[in-house]
Amino acid sequence: MNDAASTVVSRVVHAPRDTVYRAFLDADALATWLPPGSMHGVVHAFDGREGGAFRISLVYPDDERDARGKTTASTDTVEGRFVTLVPDERIVWSTQFESADPAFAGEMMVITTLAMASSGTEVTIRCENIPPGIRPEDNEAGCRSTLEKLARFVEG
Repeated sequence: MNDAASTVVSRVVHAPRDTVYRAFLDADALATWLPPGSMHGVVHAFDGREGGAFRISLVYPDDERDARGKTTASTDTVEGRFVTLVPDERIVWSTQFESADPAFAGEMMVITTLAMASSGTEVTIRCENIPPGIRPEDNEAGCRSTLEKLARFVEG
């Protein structure tokens, strides 16, 4: 059982920290880069301030037959809130999957730090308290894919 599982991924993106930080606080931007792999995002609610809530669905493509969504067969819907926002340095989300399956229940914390790097910004995402229905290696792969998409988004 991995009820206390956590993962950490990091990547340097070639953009200033303020540009990367703003990508986390813009609903349209988040819908573009947050969904891993071939998924796309739909933002249902978004209040990008400390204490503000958000609700977003990550949707698998219609032709992806192996999709195993947590909310529906092809969708992972997440509700969350911005716990901490330190401009250009740190974003902390509290998130919960909408799912009838208890294996996906619980509050997962997503802590993102932005550090200066010689060629831009080192972005590190730490996920804590990953629900037991999510294998840590799958969470890590998803976060790596998300960071790749973030890099493409902010690097233009």
